Amino acid sequence: MSRKNGIYLGVAVLLGFIVIWTELKKVSFDEIYAEIVTIRWEWLVVAVFCMLIHWGIEGRITQLFLKRSNPDYSFKNAYRIPLIEHLFNAITPFSTGGQPAQIVALGKSGVDYGVAASVSLMKFIVYQVWIVVNFIICIVLGFKWLSNSLESLSYLILIGFAIHFIVVFCLLMVMFWHSLTKSIVNGVFNFLNRLKLGKRLQKFRQPLLNKMTTFYEQSNYMRNQGTLIFKTSFLTIMQLIVYYIVPYFVLLALNTENVNVFKVIVFHAFIIMIISLFPIPGGTGGAEYSFTLLFGTFIFVPGKLVLAIFLWRIVTYYMGIVLGLIALFIKPDISTNQTKRIETIV
Repeated sequence: MSRKNGIYLGVAVLLGFIVIWTELKKVSFDEIYAEIVTIRWEWLVVAVFCMLIHWGIEGRITQLFLKRSNPDYSFKNAYRIPLIEHLFNAITPFSTGGQPAQIVALGKSGVDYGVAASVSLMKFIVYQVWIVVNFIICIVLGFKWLSNSLESLSYLILIGFAIHFIVVFCLLMVMFWHSLTKSIVNGVFNFLNRLKLGKRLQKFRQPLLNKMTTFYEQSNYMRNQGTLIFKTSFLTIMQLIVYYIVPYFVLLALNTENVNVFKVIVFHAFIIMIISLFPIPGGTGGAEYSFTLLFGTFIFVPGKLVLAIFLWRIVTYYMGIVLGLIALFIKPDISTNQTKRIETIV
């Protein structure tokens, strides 16, 4: 890990400590202790296993996308990739470090860097599409649970959804209307240039067009791989479900009664959308705030709510950071069946 990323990690941990400490100060030690001694640890273990399965499923998706170029790529190697991705997503603003980190990790484990970039891109496409589909279902079936007192939070949820929807829409534009999208991008740059507003932006024109072309080429490959897309889509859905259900087992561990599992899944999906709006690494602050407002609608004991936040963040966020750091130091098995020439997955 570079010195810069080490600083990012320190900042992320410090911010998390400040937020958790702020939450803990809202309740007494006796209240927290009363909840801790009654924790049902077996449910907390289930929550931990859900996260481990979540990363394992993504590892399997990585293996599927690498089947053509690196058919002997081990599950050990594949499991490292989402952990390293989580680590760098967790410590960089807007989770911008995850994709570059997984490309480097794939490259160091014997995958051609062109193939690694293609795999990362294809995983991103499938994930973004299904996170939007999943969220549409959550909005249709669960938006009614947001009371008038949570009106401001509902705006954040819709803004987060809009951002993800725009990303998917732009991806589909490049996939199916590449020439038109290229013309639109060139037109925008030309318009800004005429207004003398885009001189500094011109240096981004060609790199952006090149990335669009690369994405278009990958999408052409994907469209011809129906079985592969079906398998990775199914696994992505399972990956999202086991992630969204984690708070349910945290609440069971805290002896929360009459927990509606679907409501918990919907609320967690809402929280993930809100987190994506915060530039702070890991959405620190926004994550805890939204959890408090949403789950506070049926967790009425302050000590239980604070402990739920603490346990939820440990399982879904900090555990991934620790495992990601461990994954960085685990030496990968170098693929013995590497491609003998530089080629992309297309």
